Amino acid sequence: MKKVGNMKLYSFEELLEEDYGKIGTPERDAFEHSVDEAVQAYRVGEAIKQAREAQNLTQAELGEKMGVQRSQVCRLESGKSITLASMMRAFRALGVQVALEMKGIGKVAL
Repeated sequence: MKKVGNMKLYSFEELLEEDYGKIGTPERDAFEHSVDEAVQAYRVGEAIKQAREAQNLTQAELGEKMGVQRSQVCRLESGKSITLASMMRAFRALGVQVALEMKGIGKVAL
């Protein structure tokens, strides 16, 4: 913590430690894991969006190809409701080949 005049300024790390504990504690590890999952879901959603836009498709058109509502495509692109099945359905509808890399197993083409 730093004092500037009458104000106390905390670093982001200090706030994280206060709310979730120090690095290595179960609470902090769980928080870090949830953040990593959210970032990965966002990246997948962005990849779906970029592939859709590259083909000049609307969300409704992609939804039609996938057999889902436009709102589901919106959720996928925003990184919400992403499952492996929904991700694969989107990429298949877009004609995009997907390869997953799994730690300890290697790359798998889907």
